[in-house]
Amino acid sequence: MSDREQVLAANAAFYRAFTERDPVAMESLWSATDQVLCVHPGWRALHGRDEVLASWFAILANPEAPRVSCRDEEVRVHGDLAFVLCIEDLPGGEMSATNVFAREDGDWRLVHHHAGPIASESEDEEPDEPDETPTGFLN
Repeated sequence: MSDREQVLAANAAFYRAFTERDPVAMESLWSATDQVLCVHPGWRALHGRDEVLASWFAILANPEAPRVSCRDEEVRVHGDLAFVLCIEDLPGGEMSATNVFAREDGDWRLVHHHAGPIASESEDEEPDEPDETPTGFLN
């Protein structure tokens, strides 16, 4: 398998772990180093493996957390780093996401995930005003 195919497979595994609410799979997908980062929609940036995984475990344990699928993946591989830009489909909307993978012991592991809402593309609609209070999967 090419690097591109391996990165796409790792990205698909990330969304499968999310959709299936599988904390063991989610943990195995993230880098073993403490250099990971994550920005969930409406959240401040999370730093370090423990903080990032704690957030995912809470999201996966929340029965109200949405099911998420991924489409329109664009992959860029630069040596031992790879970037996947994609659209996340959720009930009632879309998010734009960036997933960054690093090659670790021969496998591609997540080192960064960032997702945020996509502004309306309709010229007739005004852009949404940001919420005063951050929202997220745990509300």
